[in-house]
Amino acid sequence: MKKILLFVTIFLINLNLGAVENKKAYFAGGCFWCMEESFDSVDGVVSSISGYSGGHLKNPTYQDVIYKDTGHVEAIEITYDPEIVSYEKLLNVYWRNIDPFDAEGQFCDKGKSYRSVIFFQNKLEKEFINKSFSNLEKTFNNKIVTLVWEFEKFYPAEDYHQDYYEKNFIRYLMYKKGCKREEVLKRIWN
Repeated sequence: MKKILLFVTIFLINLNLGAVENKKAYFAGGCFWCMEESFDSVDGVVSSISGYSGGHLKNPTYQDVIYKDTGHVEAIEITYDPEIVSYEKLLNVYWRNIDPFDAEGQFCDKGKSYRSVIFFQNKLEKEFINKSFSNLEKTFNNKIVTLVWEFEKFYPAEDYHQDYYEKNFIRYLMYKKGCKREEVLKRIWN
């Protein structure tokens, strides 16, 4: 009996050794509701959380970020399985869902808190970001104004912002249509 128990224990430990941990990526692309929707449909994305990042105020609220000079932007935290989707693929999804030439915000949302920002957590991510910047600037023959910041801290937004595009589908569609998001993206990326 002891031999069987030992065998089962070793087998289970070996199963865990082969498991790859999920990773996180952080992006800001204007309205976090829209960014959540864009990433949630990607195979390998485990979850997305709307929130705030890049600023100096601890535990900011939506009101703080939008109406005060906190330095934060609306951002999302992506949890992903690197065996299914790569960081480079997430970067590509990100680019195709923003206007990389708008320094004032995104679509109908303007102001510092709506700027496009890619947050890097390590040297490798920064290299991927720099390579994608270079490729896009060559492709478009235009300067990319998306910011690149070293990641420090992410603060989840209030509950009513989470999965907004699903919970408030009609209201969300009206917002998205009113901002002409699809038209702008089609003009840039097609």
